[in-house]
Amino acid sequence: MKFSSVFNAMLLSTAAHAYYVNDLSSSVNCREGPNTTTALVKQYKAGDFIDIKCQVSSQRVFDYAIWDKTQDNCYLTDYYVETGMSSNYVARNCLYHGSNPGHAVDDYRYKDQCDEVDPWNYYICQCVSFVAQRINERQGIYFTNRYKGQIWGNANEWVDAARNSPNVTVDLVPKKGCVAQHSRSKLGHVAWVHDVDYKRKLVTIEQYNVIPHKYSMETVAWDAFDYYIHLDCDH
Repeated sequence: MKFSSVFNAMLLSTAAHAYYVNDLSSSVNCREGPNTTTALVKQYKAGDFIDIKCQVSSQRVFDYAIWDKTQDNCYLTDYYVETGMSSNYVARNCLYHGSNPGHAVDDYRYKDQCDEVDPWNYYICQCVSFVAQRINERQGIYFTNRYKGQIWGNANEWVDAARNSPNVTVDLVPKKGCVAQHSRSKLGHVAWVHDVDYKRKLVTIEQYNVIPHKYSMETVAWDAFDYYIHLDCDH
């Protein structure tokens, strides 16, 4: 987010883990969960400092989908917190605590809301929505349909978007925790790389919507996909 004043920006530089509530409202609600329908736990006033324990993508508020879990164990939309960032996390993700690429499990959080729009501006129960969740929760990268200023759109558009995004690599070699992509269907397909067998050139992927609106996992040859997208240097 933009800083409200030079003074407030200077305050941020002296508090590595504390951030202040901005002046977009005189008071803001901190809730039991990261959305506006859960119970109110606490209210903060403009200018209050909070410690951000972790962050998570959830319900968009004024087009901000990041929610901050505070020292009071409640969630405050990042719209009202002067983190200095509107398009990235400043703390670890709240929902996942394992190591990349994480467990292979159907933990897709929106499976009962198919065809609505997720926090990352994708239609729920599509392959792109599932992979967006994986990137956010497993890599801690705040990935959306407008990541790094590009329109990522349908799966068949991801490679072009990736190539036009700084510090994103597209190649033919899979790594655990990268994105597998092909354009062999009308809208293309993306999947999450869970494991790689380099000797036999096999890749185990997790995906959504190959079985309509369902999670699935399979092991296939590397060249079952056209490209592999690496959003960071490790995956």
